[in-house]
Amino acid sequence: MGIEKDIQQANFRNEFQKMGINIIFTANWLNEHIGSFLCKEDVTVQQYNILRILRGSEVPLSTLQIRERMLDKMSDTSRIVDRLIVKDLVQKSACKADKRLVDITLTEKGLQLVTKLDQYNDQIDANLKGVSAAEASTINQILDKLRSAVNNK
Repeated sequence: MGIEKDIQQANFRNEFQKMGINIIFTANWLNEHIGSFLCKEDVTVQQYNILRILRGSEVPLSTLQIRERMLDKMSDTSRIVDRLIVKDLVQKSACKADKRLVDITLTEKGLQLVTKLDQYNDQIDANLKGVSAAEASTINQILDKLRSAVNNK
């Protein structure tokens, strides 16, 4: 199935425009599919991303450090963290090294939720079963090259 059929647009200005639209469409498609698993646990994709970042860190992180590691650089990290605090999935504490910063850490409940969400990894991977490991590697290299080209302008 081509992007033309998916978005009902037959003509593109050129292959670069088609590629850009295809990347955006595919990212949104993946986000929806992954989000459907997270909805069951009342967590958004952005919240899940923050929980995974915190689980992978050996030390508490500030919202600035979390934002640097997030997939969605445009997100309001502080607002998302506040929503996770309300759900008792993360907690804030004063940063001992810099009084201007706040440390964010996972709570036990947050760690349990991220561990529970790990059970969906195989189902999420199944969405990509039509792509071989070699093809996935090639796509990763192309996407890395694209971001590098745009960032180096």
